[in-house]
Amino acid sequence: MAGTVGRLVALHRYPLKSMAGERLDSADVTERGVLGDRAYALIDEETGRVVSAKRPRRWAAMLECRATFDRPPGPDTPTPPVTVALADGSTLSSGDVYFDEHVSRAFGRRVRLAGVAPEGASFEYHWPDMTGLVYGGREHRNEITVHGMPAGTFFDGSILHLLTTASLDALRGRAPGSDFDASRFRPNLVIETASGATGFVEDGWVGRELRIGDDVRIEITKRCLRCVMTTLPHGGLPKDSRILKAAFAENEGHVGVNGRVVRVGRVAVGDAVSLA
Repeated sequence: MAGTVGRLVALHRYPLKSMAGERLDSADVTERGVLGDRAYALIDEETGRVVSAKRPRRWAAMLECRATFDRPPGPDTPTPPVTVALADGSTLSSGDVYFDEHVSRAFGRRVRLAGVAPEGASFEYHWPDMTGLVYGGREHRNEITVHGMPAGTFFDGSILHLLTTASLDALRGRAPGSDFDASRFRPNLVIETASGATGFVEDGWVGRELRIGDDVRIEITKRCLRCVMTTLPHGGLPKDSRILKAAFAENEGHVGVNGRVVRVGRVAVGDAVSLA
């Protein structure tokens, strides 16, 4: 059934993969998602893999860093440099010739900044040491798996992540002592659902199209399986393993949905969201 399902209440972009990013009032949405999202990443020189906080024992500190564009990116201009605020409070520009050296020192491991994804780019995921994390027909516990990325991108799998306030409320009911702030889930678009909507509403949008504002259309392709990153401390949020446990207990580990851009355009906070 078509009709209004809510409104856009938050819009996020993450210029450098696995770091905190920017909260926006409006943004262009292109075939590659929110313009400038995951434009950069760090590459681990030893493994050749893309640095991801999904391997937290090595890279959890990424979430304590923040990357912001020096100027807004444009659809027909080169990607602008970013300023990175490190966990110790220092800042540096990606245009600095010593950027790689400084960041490598901060993480204690040799890395380099990349603005173009290497061929066959992949990242590592360390499944946490907790029971009940069933995926692909079996339980994963305290193991490291390697995953490929869509060609030419620094995305884990999909270029857009959407999340509703109804899903967050459902999780709060499972673990009322935990903080289910949307930033734990690193969405691009947060949708406040229409009055009366409860539960994991967006699961029912899979296979359908959403219209946001006047122009943008997004095909919802699949539910989004959550990972250990949701439990890690960042942005003032504490470490909390109950976040992921609640996701698996309530919805098989899925929170939010992924999407593919069908029609490009511009979106803004406050835009109506409807099923096409």
